[in-house]
Amino acid sequence: MKILYFDNFKLGILRGTDVVDVSAAVEDVPQTGPHDLISNLIADFDNYRDRLEAFAAAGVGIPLDSVRIRPPLPKPGKIDCMAVNYMEDGTRDEPAPINAFHKAPEAVIGCGDTMVIPDVPATVFEGEAELGIVIGKKATKVSAKDAMGHIFGYVNFIDGSARNLPPAGNTFFQVKSRDTFAPIGPYIVTADEIDDPQKLQVRLWNNGTLMQNFNTDDMAHKIPRCIEWLSSIHPLSPGDLLATGTNHRGLNAFMDGDKIELEVEGLGRLHFNVRDDLKRTWARDTRLQHMEMGGEGAHTPQLTGKYA
Repeated sequence: MKILYFDNFKLGILRGTDVVDVSAAVEDVPQTGPHDLISNLIADFDNYRDRLEAFAAAGVGIPLDSVRIRPPLPKPGKIDCMAVNYMEDGTRDEPAPINAFHKAPEAVIGCGDTMVIPDVPATVFEGEAELGIVIGKKATKVSAKDAMGHIFGYVNFIDGSARNLPPAGNTFFQVKSRDTFAPIGPYIVTADEIDDPQKLQVRLWNNGTLMQNFNTDDMAHKIPRCIEWLSSIHPLSPGDLLATGTNHRGLNAFMDGDKIELEVEGLGRLHFNVRDDLKRTWARDTRLQHMEMGGEGAHTPQLTGKYA
């Protein structure tokens, strides 16, 4: 099942190329808004699945391209992001120590929305293509062997990043939790529709050019281990989002006017715009291209605009 919000946060189920409004099927789910409607629905999904399927089969379909798609998780309780969690196509000798950081739930935007580049002296602004995992039931100190049973579904996720902000060593908070720096969507795909989440191709296009292209089989710490480790630190709750990390070799600068598309295999295509009122520019090189050309540092330097 593919679950989404559309227009004024109506709950929908994707049926082919149409979306069916199933809001009436969940009127009895406790809620104060769309953020906890989806979390409470996920927590009690076994009791609603048949009803949702019946509504989706009988309802009137609306062409998906005629509606505004909203974030399927408008404000997750937690966004836990794995750090340095890929082997970078085998170029790392060993996995980095397992690590993660929190991203502000308020940073979430959806399909067709705009990532706004802030007026701060970052050396570059990048967006990391990632497989997002939606937690389905509470997980506290879960073992790796039991971890997959706590997954509700999967979603496309972008981890927006403002690199190398001063002071040195101030690594995650102001780099990662900027407003609009967490695009997700277009919908949640329930776990039963994904045969093996460790064998999914992840592709990101910037203005139609393929920039990131890697497989989740390159993940350093696999999904069960990530859930095991995170749940040993704090509980994971229904509707929480776990971002599994990225392969950094295809990262590239996000600039004003860019059209970004992300497609994790089987999860549809997320697209959004980028706006930078300062109109700063960088070369259109990926990190790998920059390295192969003998460039200094991890990424291409800023070319024009404030802070260059």
